[in-house]
Amino acid sequence: MKLILIRGLPGSGKSTKAKYYVAEQPNLTKHIEADMFFVGDDGHYRFDASQLQHAHSWCQDTTEKWLRSGINVVVSNTFVKQWEMKFYRQLALKYKAELVIETCREQYQNIHGVEDSVIKRMKRDWQE
Repeated sequence: MKLILIRGLPGSGKSTKAKYYVAEQPNLTKHIEADMFFVGDDGHYRFDASQLQHAHSWCQDTTEKWLRSGINVVVSNTFVKQWEMKFYRQLALKYKAELVIETCREQYQNIHGVEDSVIKRMKRDWQE
């Protein structure tokens, strides 16, 4: 079983890379990211910064649920700071999952409208 963390700035290709992993083993691999929390029943993305902590908690809980079931999980979030991956590192140990961490560095269109000033700050704060 694997837990794959894909990190990178907005527009770097994280979601696209995650979908590649799922396509390899669609019945054995699940993809989760905090952005999914903001997609309504109508399929529209509606970001609400006040709900960001809830989105990440939901992402962590869902990841644990799938790992508990023995399913590979791909998590694609920005993970700018190393501490943001701590919970997932602990999950990998708890469920004896192989932990893989990949960084996307491409520059595609930012589909969620993250402001350039926010991306610049994230880039400045990035921890390898």
